[in-house]
Amino acid sequence: MTLTPQQLQHFEREGWLMLPELFAEEEVAVLRAEAEAIYRESRPEIWREKSGAPRTAFAAHLYNEAFGILGAHPRMIRPVEQVMGEKLYMYQYKVNAKAKFDGDVWQWHQDYGTWARDDGMPEPRAMNIAVFLDEVLPINGPLLLIPRSHRHGVLAAGHDKATTSYPLWTLDHATVERLAHEGGIVAATGKPGTMLMFHGNLVHGSAGNITPYPRKIVYLTLNAVSNFIRKPTRAEWIAHRDFRPIEPVADDALLAYARRRKAAA
Repeated sequence: MTLTPQQLQHFEREGWLMLPELFAEEEVAVLRAEAEAIYRESRPEIWREKSGAPRTAFAAHLYNEAFGILGAHPRMIRPVEQVMGEKLYMYQYKVNAKAKFDGDVWQWHQDYGTWARDDGMPEPRAMNIAVFLDEVLPINGPLLLIPRSHRHGVLAAGHDKATTSYPLWTLDHATVERLAHEGGIVAATGKPGTMLMFHGNLVHGSAGNITPYPRKIVYLTLNAVSNFIRKPTRAEWIAHRDFRPIEPVADDALLAYARRRKAAA
């Protein structure tokens, strides 16, 4: 898969790019089922809300075959290689739940600020990828993006360890208000199988989910191999130290896996 010049221009200007329904429903259905099974497990990689509802499952590609395939899928890898101009490794992988009724907020933040402060990533040459496993609606806590905020570089942030179960380097209200007045706010909504790419410095966050509609999204961070982290402080399953370049699987690998699972059921 190759991005068009218009898509590349949009990403450079706005800091994000949406690719609607890039993965077929059969591919997404098996990932959705695997995610629900993972959330029922008890392991350190799975973080929960204060209510006990699942919040995120880190490093799912290392202990689940389907998510391992997704992490090397060419529909995801090739566009990011095109933007970065080099091979990539998996810096971070998580499956965020945003559970129905109990999915908590993700405060306004930039991801690269965390990558640099906590793990010593030299430059913002890592790409965020979001793959929707459920339909993301305006009402069930969609990711909110501030277009063009990536152009401001790394912004001052405070380490919020109290608001949710997950510590995060967050932005103050005045900064968010200023950026929103400049670029507006976009809700990243879409059907299952949609893929969103967004810059590591793009300011984003999401509200809680008080609806009966869950919103599971796979978030992967693909880092340029030359930009490997220098001083990681977090667990290996949060900030990976395997810097080998990802070799993409066949385009139909996830579909083949889904069909094998269906035949075995």
